Amino acid sequence: MLHENRLRAEIFGDDAEQYDRSRPTYPDGMLDHVLSGWAGRPIEVLDVGCGTGIAARQFEARGCSVVGVEPDERMAAVARRRGLDVVTGRFENWDSGGRIFDLLTAGQSWHWVEPFEGARRAGQVLRSGGRIALFWNYGAPDPELQCSFDQVYERLAIEVDRDSVRSRGQNSERFDVVVDGLRRSGSFSDPEITRYPWNHEYRAEEWLDQIQTHSDHRLLPKETLSQLLEGLAEAINARGSTVPVDYRTWLIHAERRAR
Repeated sequence: MLHENRLRAEIFGDDAEQYDRSRPTYPDGMLDHVLSGWAGRPIEVLDVGCGTGIAARQFEARGCSVVGVEPDERMAAVARRRGLDVVTGRFENWDSGGRIFDLLTAGQSWHWVEPFEGARRAGQVLRSGGRIALFWNYGAPDPELQCSFDQVYERLAIEVDRDSVRSRGQNSERFDVVVDGLRRSGSFSDPEITRYPWNHEYRAEEWLDQIQTHSDHRLLPKETLSQLLEGLAEAINARGSTVPVDYRTWLIHAERRAR
C-alpha cells in the first residue's frame, strides 16, 4: 500500500518551493460542485495532506476558512508563508481538539493516508451533512509527444509508478481502495466519482520542473534523473517547445451521514 511508503510520502519537502510553483491547481468546476449549496455562510474546511497549500488557497479564495494538516514540516512551512493555518502531523494521528468541520478535502494526497483509518477519522471531524472531497489530477500529454517520452524512459530503463506523471489515465485500483475505505467506515453516503476535463500547455522548462516533484522521479539516482531530463528536453524541442496536456481531475465525494 502506497501510504506505508513513508520515504515517498515525505520526500516532496526536499524542494517544497519547486513543488509549489510547478504543480497544477484544480478546475473551477470541481470547486463549484464541492461547495454547491453552501452560499451565504463561511465554510470551515480541513485540508488533509495540504502540502504547500495549492488546493487550500483555492478554497480560501472562495471565502472558506481552511485548516491544513501536513506531515512534512518543510511543506507546511511554505504553506504558512503563503498565509495558511497549518498543523504538522499525519491525519490518522491528529488530535482535532473536538473541532468539527463542514468539508474535508485532500488534493493529490489521500493515497498517502491509510484508507480505512482515514475514513474513520474523517467521519469524526465532519459534522452531520458535511462532505468529504478527495481529488487527483491525471494528465495525458499529446500522444505523439508521449510516445517520444516513452522511448526516453525505455532507453534509460526507468520504471516509474503507473500513477505517476507518466500515467495516461488513472489507476482504478487506487479509487477502489478509497471508496472501500469510505464505505467500510459506515460514516458516509455511497461515494460518487466525478471527472472534470481541462487542458494546460507547459513550456519545456515547466514540464521538466514539475516532473521532478513526483516521488518516484525524486528517488531516481541523480545521474539517471539528469539523463532523463536531457532526453525529455530533446523530445520536446524536436516537436516544438511546449507540452500540451489533457487533464482529468477525478473527484471522489460523499456526505457525512447523520450522527
